[in-house]
Amino acid sequence: MQADSISEQRLLEKIQKLPPEQVLLVEDLIDSLVQQNTDHSLTFGAAKISETVLLKIWDNPDDAEYDKL
Repeated sequence: MQADSISEQRLLEKIQKLPPEQVLLVEDLIDSLVQQNTDHSLTFGAAKISETVLLKIWDNPDDAEYDKL
């Protein structure tokens, strides 16, 4: 946990040295990264929820020929 605190402090110090317009860019970047993580989590969650339903559709003898492709 101490390493995280040190990294956080270093980032804060660097951000404090930036001019206001660049701080806004950093904030936008962070927001974008958070959104990407959220989008990824939602996509992964939806895929996980659909897995059992789709398995019934995909894993059947009628479609076994497609497994060989």
